Amino acid sequence: MARDHMILSAFFFNPQGDHRMSWRHPRAPGREVLDFEFYRDLVQAAERARIDTIFVADHVSIWDSVKSGVAHYANARLEPLTLLSALAGVTKHIGLITTASSSYSEPYNVARMFASLDHISKGRASWNVVTSAMDEEARNFGRDGNIEHAFRYERAAEFLDIVKALWDSWEDEALLIDKASGYFANPDKVHPIDHKGKHFKVRGPLNVSRPPQGHPLIVQAGSSEDGKNFATAQADAHFAIYSTREDGIKYRQDINERLARHGRRPESFKILPGILPIVAASEAEGREKQEYLQTLLPDQVGIDLLSSWSGIDLSVYPPDGPLPPLPDESTFNGGRTSLNRVKQWSKQNLSLREIARKLANSGSVPTVAGTPKQIADQLQDWFVSGAADGFNLMFPLLPEDWVNFAEQVVPELQRRGVFPTEYAPGTLRDRFGLARPANRFAEQRDTARAVS
Repeated sequence: MARDHMILSAFFFNPQGDHRMSWRHPRAPGREVLDFEFYRDLVQAAERARIDTIFVADHVSIWDSVKSGVAHYANARLEPLTLLSALAGVTKHIGLITTASSSYSEPYNVARMFASLDHISKGRASWNVVTSAMDEEARNFGRDGNIEHAFRYERAAEFLDIVKALWDSWEDEALLIDKASGYFANPDKVHPIDHKGKHFKVRGPLNVSRPPQGHPLIVQAGSSEDGKNFATAQADAHFAIYSTREDGIKYRQDINERLARHGRRPESFKILPGILPIVAASEAEGREKQEYLQTLLPDQVGIDLLSSWSGIDLSVYPPDGPLPPLPDESTFNGGRTSLNRVKQWSKQNLSLREIARKLANSGSVPTVAGTPKQIADQLQDWFVSGAADGFNLMFPLLPEDWVNFAEQVVPELQRRGVFPTEYAPGTLRDRFGLARPANRFAEQRDTARAVS
């Protein structure tokens, strides 16, 4: 994909929208978030607008370790790989990104599921690799608490290498289905991987032939030091978090330096910062929409969420006083990107209550509220300046904000020539301008032949 076209990814974590209390909005969906038709209509609206991907985030638990968790924010949701497999059948072009945990999954299962989705969708699958950070998740998988932070990333690196090896375990020409000869596959081009590492032992080969993309697109979300190092070594695209164009330019410079240490070029890695767009008839109306959502938030949810992000029970502190000292990042086993965001806010002389409201209402990404032109102005400015290759669009209220963006902002970006009017041919990798990975087993054989 040419650099003059930004990438747009329509994201959701909460099925009612990416404001944590959007489910209370009178125009928010209700029980239909458990019905396929709700998601079919969303993704088809995005595809009509030529949006590049949908991105379905996930956790493998509910948030029930705090008072307000189940009562106000249980966030029941469908299992995303099941959902995306169904959506692949009612779409033709849009990319399908979803989360699978490297902390609480097995490499063989993940490799098989994403290879299957890539085949079903004809090359549109993408895996958002996460290292799960919640104690609630750990307790669903035989542990008393979360895995230590650096250990999670060490395990994730081995996990991802195994998955890629399994995708390569069938060379591209291995599948024959030759009825005349009787050969279903060429045994010389189907390989056990025989992996024996610190965390895993996997023989292989996979029982699905190589995916159309070679490797489904790899996405990573997490801006801690471990996260950025992992992303630049392993991923194709990065869900980043920063608040200003200047921060984005500095972030890209830092990422480029890390890429160079891995022998990679900047164009091999796409940075998609999160942004919450609220489309309105005027800037004032946009602010009104944003402020209305804020009225739906119980203070307890904000305090509990801030406690979760900081690793401290803040319910015992005066809500109108300052935050207590926060944990050191190097010893923190939760989400370090979230912790660092809280530390930034703590420097602004805000009370615990004010920070909690800020966090719960906007999360860690910036909101842009206004007319389609105003929103397009900011997206174009960040893109043209090099602060972003595109955007992870986190709509506060579904389906309203999603549909308004698709029908009003996308045409404005298309008129400016910074977003395409048609999907480019090929796979999701092709549209992102990313090379199809070589097969490691074919390369090893070619190298051996050259040496001999």
